[in-house]
Amino acid sequence: MSTQPSAPRLEPWKVGLRGRCPRCGEGRLFDGFLKLAPGCERCGLDYSFADPADGPAFFVVCFGCIPAVLFAVWLEVAYEPSFWVHVFVSLPFLLLTCILPLRPLKGWLVASQYYHKAEEGKLVRAEAPARSAEPQAPNTPNGEDKVE
Repeated sequence: MSTQPSAPRLEPWKVGLRGRCPRCGEGRLFDGFLKLAPGCERCGLDYSFADPADGPAFFVVCFGCIPAVLFAVWLEVAYEPSFWVHVFVSLPFLLLTCILPLRPLKGWLVASQYYHKAEEGKLVRAEAPARSAEPQAPNTPNGEDKVE
């Protein structure tokens, strides 16, 4: 039996969106805007398990960039504004929808990896079944010879 108190299971979206440690919910998850810290300064959890890869960028492109670009295209087609309207309206809208969600999404994905104990996939080879000491004759259930 372990003497260490077990940490409560925290919801990934709660701690991840706030950029907090997925185990204790108090330590910092990030050591910069998008760079993960090496570990939690509160509970000591090592963040080397975390690899969100391109997940945050994928979600931002699908749910942030595409609508922002569609807005800019709609604005151009509907009103034919000058170049400066796009500089002061479309470009900031595009940057806000592409850059701001990256950190919370990355935090959420890292916390989800911890919560669900996600790790790199491994191939497991099936072991051969243990052989019995007495060989059985083929096509007989108990290894007994049938005479017909």
